[in-house]
Amino acid sequence: MSVVPATRFVLPPDAEAHEPPERRGLARDEVRLLVARPGAVEHRRFLDLADVLEPGDLLVVNTSATLPAALDARHHDGRAMTLHVAAALDDGDWVVEPRRPHGPETGVSAGDRLVLPGDVVLTLVAPYPDEDAPRRLWRARPGPPVDLVGHLTTHGRPIAYGHLAGRFPLGDHQTVYATRPGSAEMPSAGRPLSERLLVRLVARGVTVAPLVLHAGVSSPEKHEPPMPERYDVPVATARLVNSARRAGTRVVAVGTTVVRALETVAAPDSTVSPGHGWTDLVLGAHRPARAVDGLISGLHEPEASHLALLEAVAGPELVGRAYAAAVREGYLWHEFGDSTLLLPGPAGRPHPSIPSEASS
Repeated sequence: MSVVPATRFVLPPDAEAHEPPERRGLARDEVRLLVARPGAVEHRRFLDLADVLEPGDLLVVNTSATLPAALDARHHDGRAMTLHVAAALDDGDWVVEPRRPHGPETGVSAGDRLVLPGDVVLTLVAPYPDEDAPRRLWRARPGPPVDLVGHLTTHGRPIAYGHLAGRFPLGDHQTVYATRPGSAEMPSAGRPLSERLLVRLVARGVTVAPLVLHAGVSSPEKHEPPMPERYDVPVATARLVNSARRAGTRVVAVGTTVVRALETVAAPDSTVSPGHGWTDLVLGAHRPARAVDGLISGLHEPEASHLALLEAVAGPELVGRAYAAAVREGYLWHEFGDSTLLLPGPAGRPHPSIPSEASS
């Protein structure tokens, strides 16, 4: 299914963050924060988040840790290439993206063999997730069978695209609360959340709750839906989301990964259940958000499928105004860039459709 967002803009040539903010003389929580509400756009620093959110708000974070998911590979015909490893499937196969220096490697087919470090040979099986998918991502079978996390930890490096000014250590690609390895690329919306800011948020009366969604590769974005991803919404987090909505306080997701996980387990009446597995949910105009009231996000490229997800939470008008302001004010894009906070509705909005714990 093609995903075409309503938001349109032109990315200026100098709008990309080429390195982590710490290498630009900033702390991770000192990147800019654009706060967009109906009728108002504010320009702040991310450290001000504790002043923007209200006591009682629930902030949901993704504790997935980034893997060093890029490997050197050699095609059986001798061609050298880079391999981005997006996920490990339940049957032991991998999801991979063979790449040239500046884009996907299109000259591969089912049955091709890729030789990896550690004497592992990867055989391409079929396009992923099905035969109708663009031939960027492939289901591949390692021989001999090998533990993906261990292999990447030994032989891999962080995925890096051409907008970066070099390679940076894995620690630069992690959030401060990352605990469960599994993401091919950093769930970067949470990167500006520092230890000191988390303390300030808790002192403010904001509750922080965890879930896991292991993010895949971000390269197949334009008009292409996100790939299936593994998620885990704990019992305690589902309970906190339902309690916040009963009380009329906001549920603010830190990143599109959190939105996708929560909305996967959200019923039509907005109640959230615990759950885990694989999600192929695609949010957009056809399926607006049910459980999420606000969203912290980095800035996404024009026509990226993530923009449709932002619109599913905040509406195309608010997202469009936020991006117009970000372009006008010189915000920085990509994983080491600036942030937005989209708050489409006021704090204290009641949700009478959610039953009380006593009646559930």
